[in-house]
Amino acid sequence: MRETTTRYFNRLRSTFASFTAGQKAVVVVGGAAVLLAGFMVYRWAAAPTYSPLFSNLSASDASAVVDELDATGVSYELTDGGTTIMVPKDEVYPTRIQLSGQGLPADTGTDGYSILDDQGISTSEFQEQTDYKRAMEGELDNTIEAIDGVDTAVVHLAIPQKDVFTSEQQPTTASVLVGTRTGTTLSAEQVQAIVHLVASSVDGLDPDNVTVADATGKVLSAPGGTASADASARTQQEAAVQDALHTKLQTMLDQVVGPGNATVQVTAQLDFDKSTTETLDYQPDRTIPALTESAQTETYTSADGTTTTGNANGVVGVNGQTEVGNTNGNGSSSYENSSSSRTNGVDTVRNTTESTPGAIQSLHVGVVLDSTTTQAISAADVQNLVASTIGIDQQRGDTVSVLSMPFDRTAADSAAAELAAAQAADAAAAKTDLYKKGALAGAIALMLLIAWFRARRRAKARTKAATMVVEQITAERAALAAANAAPAELALAEADENETDLMREELAQIIDRQPDEVADLLRGWLAEKS
Repeated sequence: MRETTTRYFNRLRSTFASFTAGQKAVVVVGGAAVLLAGFMVYRWAAAPTYSPLFSNLSASDASAVVDELDATGVSYELTDGGTTIMVPKDEVYPTRIQLSGQGLPADTGTDGYSILDDQGISTSEFQEQTDYKRAMEGELDNTIEAIDGVDTAVVHLAIPQKDVFTSEQQPTTASVLVGTRTGTTLSAEQVQAIVHLVASSVDGLDPDNVTVADATGKVLSAPGGTASADASARTQQEAAVQDALHTKLQTMLDQVVGPGNATVQVTAQLDFDKSTTETLDYQPDRTIPALTESAQTETYTSADGTTTTGNANGVVGVNGQTEVGNTNGNGSSSYENSSSSRTNGVDTVRNTTESTPGAIQSLHVGVVLDSTTTQAISAADVQNLVASTIGIDQQRGDTVSVLSMPFDRTAADSAAAELAAAQAADAAAAKTDLYKKGALAGAIALMLLIAWFRARRRAKARTKAATMVVEQITAERAALAAANAAPAELALAEADENETDLMREELAQIIDRQPDEVADLLRGWLAEKS
C-alpha cells in the first residue's frame, strides 16, 4: 500500500513537472479555486442557525447583554439596528435563562397594573387615583408598542376629578407620543387605530380628544382632526372609483381604436351623506268587518200625531236638551233619541330606509381620439359606447365629452427611439460578451489541448528513455554476472517486475530533473552501439 501510494504521488509530481509555466499556473489557480469553494461550502454547512434571543431592546440593555455574551463566549449577531440580538438556535433558551438570572434585560417595558400590587391599607385616595392613572398609561404604552413599526410609546392621560355639585365636567383628554423605527412611518389607518385604542380603553374619553405625535414633533392626529381623516378617506374612495372606471374604459377603447389612439379621464363625485327615511302608511281593508259599529236616531212626535226627526219645538234646557211638553196646553207629545257608531281596523305599514354613504352622485367622462388614426370612427358612437359602459345617467347630471384631435407623439417617438437604441446596445454588448467568452473558452481549450499533446509526447519520450536505460542496466548486470561466472538466469531473476517499475519511476524523475544529462548519456550509448 505504501509503495502504491508513493508511486502514485511520484507520478503526479512527474506529470506536474512536465507542464509548462502557463499550465502550472492554470493548475495552481484552478486548484486554489476548488479548495476555496470547498472551504466556503464547508463553512456554510457548518455555520450555526441563529435565532432571536431578545428583540426591541433599549441601548443600555443591548450593551449589557452583549457584554455578558462576550464574557461567556457565546457567538451572537446584531440586527434591526442593534435592537435584536441573535444567537445559535440551540443556545437560545439556556442563554436566556442565564441572562434572566442576572436581571437582563432590565428594561422589560413600562409597568402596568402591577403598580397596584404595592398599594397598602394606608394608601390615600389621591395616591390610589394617581397609581391607577399610571397603571392605565403603562398598559397603553405596552399595547401601542405591539403595533408593527412602533418602537416606543408614551401615553399621558388627563382625567379630571368628578365634581358632584357641577352639571358640566371637564372632558378627559389623552396625548400619545410614538417613536417609530428607522425608515418606518405610520399610516393613517395605524394612527386611527392608536386613537380609537386609547379612547376605548379610558372611560369617558372621546376619540376627538386624543392627540398623537411622533418623535420628530409632527402631529399625526389632533382634536378636531377627524374631519381631515374622513376627507382623506373620501378622497381615496373617489380615487379608487375613478381608477376602476378609467381602467375599464381605457381597456375597451384600446380594443376598439387600438392602443395609444385614445385617452380617457373620469371624474367621479360620490355622495357621503347618510340619510334615513321613515314612511308610515295606513291601508284600510274593506273586506274585514268593522271592529265596532254604532248609529244615532232622534224622533219627535207632537200632540197632533205629527212625527218630526231632528230638533223638536220646546225650550232648550240648561244641559242643551230640548224640553218636550205641551205646546198648546192640550194633548201630549213624545221624543225618542238613538245613536250608533262604527270603528274599522286599519293596517299600519312602517318602512325605514337608510342610504349608505359612497353612492355615485355624478360622473364626468372626457375622451380624446387621435384624428390621424381614428378618422373612420364616429365620435357619437364612441360617446354612446362610453355612456352604456359605465352607466351614464343624464338626469343625475352625468356628462360625456368626446373630441377628435391629433396627438403629439414626439415624446413617445423619442422614448421608442431611445428604447430601440438601448435594446440595440444591449444586444451588441451581449454579442460582444458572447464573442469574448467564446474566444476565451477557445483559447483555454487550445492551451489545454496543446498541453495535453506536449505532456503525452514527453511521457512517451520519458517511457522510451527509461526503457532504454533499464535495458542498458539489465544488459550491464547480465554482462557483470557472466564475467563473475554466475548464471545469467540468476541475474535476470533478480530484476523482477516491481524492481523494474520502481526503476522506471526513478529514472523518469531523474529525466525530469536532469533532462540534459540524460540526453547526453543516451547519445553516448547510441554512439557506442553504432
